[in-house]
Parts: sequence; structure tokens; C-alpha cells
Amino acid sequence: MLEVAVTAADHAVGPDTARVTVVEYGDFECSYCRIAYGAMKILLEHYGPQVRFVYRHYPMASWHPSAEPAAECAEAAAAQDRFWQMYRMLYEHPQGLKPDALRHYAAMAGLDLDRYDNDMSTHRHLPHIRADQHGGTRCRVRGTPSFFVNGTVQDVTFGMERLQRAIDTALAA
Repeated sequence: MLEVAVTAADHAVGPDTARVTVVEYGDFECSYCRIAYGAMKILLEHYGPQVRFVYRHYPMASWHPSAEPAAECAEAAAAQDRFWQMYRMLYEHPQGLKPDALRHYAAMAGLDLDRYDNDMSTHRHLPHIRADQHGGTRCRVRGTPSFFVNGTVQDVTFGMERLQRAIDTALAA
């Protein structure tokens, strides 16, 4: 069960009035999250305003050492109203999540680089990332990607078709 309610602090696309809310706990360095990213793009196009998508950070630093800095980069972009642009870049360019690549993406996104550099060097957005992680732990997230459809966890171990079926079922209810 989703133990942490969706709030204005979350990164969300789609209307608040959508009949279905999909929450993902993800890791920018996770290859399975990268696959899920592509599938979610298709699902969001397919369902349009019927679905709201929320992304929360769950960097698994013990396996993915670049995941936490990538999440910090995404939050630095969010502070400049460019979270979703950075989200796309990070998943579409996974081979480059080292600091120089992240800074390059920040420049490509048109961020104020002095502000970005300060945010990254001071770890300004790490509390937000830690709060997402803590929330994920409360929701019993054990790996990434982890999805919840209208608050109910969905196992996508064997493919994103299960997520689509869960969305279809929620829309039919």
C-alpha cells in the first residue's frame, strides 16, 4: 500500500482530477527503470488526462553509485522548473551520469549553472531525496522500479503489461 500521500511537493504530470494516479519510486541508474521509463511514456500518451504520473526518488546507491548525484541533478533542475526535462535526459542518456555529464545536461536544459553548481556542491536537495527514500521504505519498496496504482503496489517484475492491466482495471471500476 502507498503509505505516503501524493502532495504538491511531488513531481507529477497529468491532472489532479485524473481517475488513476501512478506513483513510481525510481533510480536514474537502474536499467529496469530505464525500460519502465520508455513504457511509461507510451502509457501516458495512451491514457492522456485519465492518468496522473508521480515520480519519487529511490536511488539505490549501494548498487548504483551515480544514482544519488543524478537525483540531486534532477532536483536542482526542479528548483529551476525543469524537472521533467532533466528526468527525460537522465533516462535517455544513462551512459553519462558522472558529474561532468550531469553538468552538461544542466547546461543543455538551460539551467543557471552557478545556481546548479551551488546546489550540487552543498547537496541542497538531498533532504528531498532522502524524504522520498524514507517514504519508499515506509511503503515497503525493496527495489526499483516500484509502482503503485491508486495506492496499490504493482509487481512489474515480468513486464509493464501488469501495470497497464492495473490501470485498465482502475479505470473500469
